[in-house]
Amino acid sequence: MGIAYGADYNPEQWPEEVWAQDLELMRRAHVTMVTLGIFSWARAEPRPGTYDFGWLDRVLDGLDGAGIAVCLATMTASPPPWLSRLHPGILPEDADGRRRWPGARQHYCPSSPVYREHAGRLVERLAARYAGHPALALWHIGNEYGCHTHQCFCPVSARHFRRWLRERYGTVGALNDAWSTAFWSQSYGDFEEVLPPRTAPTFPNPAQQLDYQRFSDRALLECFLAEKAVLARHSPGVPVTTNLMPDHRPVDAFAWSAHMDVMALDFYQDPFVPDDHIRAAYNFDLMRSARGGQPWLLLEQAPGAVNWRARNGPKPPGAMRLWSWQAVAQGADAVLFFQWRQSLGGAEKFHSAVVPHGGTGTRIFREAAALGRELASVPRISGTRSRARVALLADWDSRRALELDSRPSTALEQPRLALDHYRPLFEAGVACDVLPPGRELSGYRLVVVPSLYLLTAADARRLTSYVAGGGHLLVSFFSGIVDRCDRVHPGGCPAPLREVLGLWVEEFWPLEEGATVHVHGAVRGRADLWSEVIVAEGAEVLARFADGALAGGPAVTRHGYGRGTAWYVGTRLEPAALRALLDEVRAAAGVRPVLAGLPAGVQATVREGAGGRFLFLLNHETAAVEVALPQPMVSLLDGGGADSTAGGSGRGGAPMRRQAVERALVERVTLPGRGVAVLSGAEDVPGAADRPGGQLPKGRTAQGP
Repeated sequence: MGIAYGADYNPEQWPEEVWAQDLELMRRAHVTMVTLGIFSWARAEPRPGTYDFGWLDRVLDGLDGAGIAVCLATMTASPPPWLSRLHPGILPEDADGRRRWPGARQHYCPSSPVYREHAGRLVERLAARYAGHPALALWHIGNEYGCHTHQCFCPVSARHFRRWLRERYGTVGALNDAWSTAFWSQSYGDFEEVLPPRTAPTFPNPAQQLDYQRFSDRALLECFLAEKAVLARHSPGVPVTTNLMPDHRPVDAFAWSAHMDVMALDFYQDPFVPDDHIRAAYNFDLMRSARGGQPWLLLEQAPGAVNWRARNGPKPPGAMRLWSWQAVAQGADAVLFFQWRQSLGGAEKFHSAVVPHGGTGTRIFREAAALGRELASVPRISGTRSRARVALLADWDSRRALELDSRPSTALEQPRLALDHYRPLFEAGVACDVLPPGRELSGYRLVVVPSLYLLTAADARRLTSYVAGGGHLLVSFFSGIVDRCDRVHPGGCPAPLREVLGLWVEEFWPLEEGATVHVHGAVRGRADLWSEVIVAEGAEVLARFADGALAGGPAVTRHGYGRGTAWYVGTRLEPAALRALLDEVRAAAGVRPVLAGLPAGVQATVREGAGGRFLFLLNHETAAVEVALPQPMVSLLDGGGADSTAGGSGRGGAPMRRQAVERALVERVTLPGRGVAVLSGAEDVPGAADRPGGQLPKGRTAQGP
């Protein structure tokens, strides 16, 4: 099938005569997959127990006839009005006990047995009816779980929470110990005394808050798993997924990945943020890493502007193509948009679509059709994978705990801290996996740990063993402070990493808003946000604070441990200083970029597998640049697109009619502003190796170790 390409399709918003037009336009845009039915519950079940699937039969049959695969939604993301009218108890409540009413979407309590019962009944009907439909490619359960209702504090949720606590702790005594309830006279005598962390006079118990976030995540996952079980009974072997969101604290992508057959992400880059492609890159690498490098799906992005930001800028020419190819370059096997046809009414009528209000005579449709044709021209990319020798650790529990109240500083935001450390790797052109601390790390030459506040003793031992075995570890400030119950590790912070880092932190010294300090030594530059009183216990001091209250004290250290080395950074270094440090650490670890000598703003990645080996070059700047290749390669996009009169490759992967193109070997590539190049060795292009000079020396690659 190649790279799947398409959009959310919502035919219920349009009269039936438009549907035939849609199929013709999808053919012109080289669409190969649509997500169907996400918000169709009210159409499919207009009254309790009365189902209308005739319209959906016709849509699916039409898509099948056009050779378009379907990612069929379970329709449960937005209950119909009759459900909340008959059963108002399904509506969620906030921490103040105020009910959230229907009129938007996601107006359900995840713990509600009534909601789950009705959702399950609908999914039973859908699965039984469409399990064998030839257009069905995969199931899409729910939609953006936790986007609007990520926690509910109603009595139903309170009872569910108490059941969850009994399963987790067994006894009230164990709960009291985990929550440190001896403080502020909070000790419980019975589980029935426990409430959700509703609005309180002052800071609620932090361990209680952390557990409620875990519980709420689990309640959402239970909804997903209940629907998945229904689908498994009726359509075994058909993969299931759901669309996760970036930087989304309520849903632990690593925990959910074990229950998803393929990871899927919605990502909306902001045209007004010049470097938002780096945030995208981080989230793309996380999706790719979550299931061991398996290709993932970009299920939603905007072809132009969105409708929900304060200022909704359109994507300038070339940006949609560039950012779509970025997802593919970082492991995506699908590029889909929200949505196919722009709505005329409703809350998202100003959200762009592949077919805008202005129809096909628009820049957006022309660019979308050109991108579909281009993606269809390189089907062999599908299924290939990337590899990395650097891992950056991320942990949902640690983020949740770090960002609670009553901390030394509320300015510590985990996504921002993670990007601080990801950025210099991205800018250096280094491939990076994003992993939870419990994953196997022995295959990585460098592991980067940005402010992992919550760290279990077991994960700390794993990091220590990694360094002892020859690994290189960089840890930043405020890491290894508390255990899984948000209790400070005894023995001097960061106690579980004290031995491997060769230091301890006597005091945390957060900086005032806007304040900066300087560091000097082997690392030089400004720093902000945070500082610490570091006491070296064998660690070598590489840089010291040059001014401020901690002037003369250690800021950056290095410690040899076993056969490896551990670095520690006790402040937030400015980007240039952190880049210089990480360049030094990378050199010591023997980590090289994917492609040396890249111009600023150019991203290089590699995917490889049975289909061949592919080098992607993406210019995130607006000025043209020239990139020297490590060996002569074949450009797959220059003149290599499909015949513009041909349809998409189709669900079954039927070959497309192609122009006869002589692809020459090139040693340099000129990338225009927002330009993209996809290249391969001659041995990976049928017929190219047979031309004079076409055969390349074996073992020469564009991928660094």
